Amino acid sequence: MLRLVSIMSKLTELLDELCPDGVEYHTLDEVFDTRNGYTPSRSKPEFWVDEGIPWFRMDDIRTNGNVLDDSLEHISPEAVKGTVFPAGTVIVATSATIGEHALLKVPALSNQRFTALIAKPEFAERLLPEFVHYYCFVLDEWCTRNTTQSSFASVDMPRFRKFMFPVPPLEVQQEIVRVLDAFTDLEQSLVSELELRKKQFEEYQLSAFLEAGTDAIGLKSIAEIGTGRRNTNQALEEGPYPFYTRGEEIRRMDEYDFDETAIITAGDGVGVGKTMHFVSGKYALHQRAYRISIVNGAFDSKYIFHLMKATFLPYMIRNSVHASVTSVRKKMLDNFPVPVVDIEVQKKIVSKLDTFEALIDSIEQEISLRRKQYEFYRDELLSFASKED
Repeated sequence: MLRLVSIMSKLTELLDELCPDGVEYHTLDEVFDTRNGYTPSRSKPEFWVDEGIPWFRMDDIRTNGNVLDDSLEHISPEAVKGTVFPAGTVIVATSATIGEHALLKVPALSNQRFTALIAKPEFAERLLPEFVHYYCFVLDEWCTRNTTQSSFASVDMPRFRKFMFPVPPLEVQQEIVRVLDAFTDLEQSLVSELELRKKQFEEYQLSAFLEAGTDAIGLKSIAEIGTGRRNTNQALEEGPYPFYTRGEEIRRMDEYDFDETAIITAGDGVGVGKTMHFVSGKYALHQRAYRISIVNGAFDSKYIFHLMKATFLPYMIRNSVHASVTSVRKKMLDNFPVPVVDIEVQKKIVSKLDTFEALIDSIEQEISLRRKQYEFYRDELLSFASKED
């Protein structure tokens, strides 16, 4: 909080010095030329090229974030109607997936789901594209609350054009961009660190189990395997016992079915082959989820948990019966191959993998914390007193 006071103090000084009577606000129509994107004809292959003019769609934002310098698809000059959007344009989603925008760092076009904001000549030198980008997060929230309903949601465009947009002095914009860029850079460095640690985890995980040897026994020979008896509609909002269903979410129950150390996996549904829980203690279990309790002291339960997380999905795909819905049959679990490895080696592998997972979890928590902190600062920094006419 002291840091916030320090940052806000500097911004307040700038505002008091440069605009003591408040910040100018103008409607979007006054500040920007607004243009809709479009999709060139797909029936003309000459319009679509490997290298050409960037053409943006929502998948670009989902893949590469809110600041874009290249696109997943490109179009030829022949596909352009009129002129392209200049670098520094912000495209705002105003139909279909509403509540997203992106700053374009290059001349480009977009599809028709976006409305482009291009600063008018009289405002172009008074607005930093980066400031417009950050303030468009405020606009995004407004858009999600101001839609019209037809065959699909779209923003109320007459009101959109009347949205009041601030034009503070450039020095104020520069300070806001500097602070928010610092938060963005920190988050990106944490995301890069997370990707690196996940890659290291996967590489070690794969090598550990590949090097475990070829001698293997079926899971049924070392474990008790069964299902639960509960239905999802029996779940409670609160309860003393965890209730494992067929997905990642852990529900609650006021009764328990088992008191043991076990591995839980989905029998079918969206989590089949992917959802794995490690439980130790009392719990309730869905009737279409499996419990695997290791009963052979020569095998470490956590080792089997990591083994299944790493190798069960491809094993299941290889051995599943082709049907409209993929599901796990008990025979598949019975025959799941478990490498015969010395218990001390198992424990070393578990220790290393647990350390990786703890590190990954701590980085994910740090990213979540920094993202909330960034959003808090952003809201504070982008709140201006309006200049009275």
